[in-house]
Amino acid sequence: MTTPAHTFEVSKERHAQALSSLVREALGVPWGAAKKLCLRGKVRVNGAAVTDPGHRVAAGSEVSVSPEGPSAARVDSPVLHLTRDRLLHHDTHLVVVNKPPGISTVPFDETERDTLVDRLAVALHRWDLAPAHAPLFVVHRLDKETSGALVFGRTWLAKRHLADLFRRHAVDRVYLALVHGYIDREATIESMLLEDRGDGLRGSARGRTGAQGRKAVTHIKPVAQLTKEGGATLLEVRLETGRQHQVRIHLSERGHPLVGERVYIRRYEGTVIPSARMMLHARTLGFTHPAHPEAEPLRFESPPPDDFLEVARRLGLR
Repeated sequence: MTTPAHTFEVSKERHAQALSSLVREALGVPWGAAKKLCLRGKVRVNGAAVTDPGHRVAAGSEVSVSPEGPSAARVDSPVLHLTRDRLLHHDTHLVVVNKPPGISTVPFDETERDTLVDRLAVALHRWDLAPAHAPLFVVHRLDKETSGALVFGRTWLAKRHLADLFRRHAVDRVYLALVHGYIDREATIESMLLEDRGDGLRGSARGRTGAQGRKAVTHIKPVAQLTKEGGATLLEVRLETGRQHQVRIHLSERGHPLVGERVYIRRYEGTVIPSARMMLHARTLGFTHPAHPEAEPLRFESPPPDDFLEVARRLGLR
């Protein structure tokens, strides 16, 4: 049975509600289906395709959903040309790159193009570092809006070795994050993360009888307190585990969502600091080499991009 097209106007009571939530209520579909409709470009707001499920829609806006219609072009996927300076390391076994924000690591589904793995494969060939169509193996990912150091395997040996390191949490990963509010001391955040906390989003199991989850551990350390626009903190975030959306969830549940967060911010009651993207950057990546696991671990540093620094300075960073 197909789902018919539907058009509706956002009421005052639904002002600033997430797009996926509006679609779910209007069509009576599950959370996952509503999010997929958004991500596949099946939803338009005032005539323009919007592919961000967390996009906040103003009252009076017209939302149209065409589940059986053609997928719209992914307007939020910029065409990014990888430059050689983004290559942090390469050898016969692996490649480490400084991922720019605004590009997915791998395709979300069959409609997404121009992802990092696609563009890196093309770039390596263009730089005479790999033959055309040489394989790149994905062993970990960064969210689309997250920038920073990312490693790909080039051989099966590298893929197995790196995947094992990530599985054993034997990779050094340090992020920089701009968060709402003030944090004045180091802390460790530990919880069991669920695929669905009850509202269609990932989250921690909190007193739910029989809830199953995966252990997630995040260590945070304040770097600087920023006093403008309601107050923010520049954090150093070290991952002990690497669950999907772990940093975003843990910081939000602690009351300090990322600046630019649009999904895990529903319960935040403070002043929301505007930002074009989530301010999260993978600064450090360290691991042992697949061909020389007994040697000193490799360690790569990726400086935060200009847009991250601009927001930090706007908030008072000197």
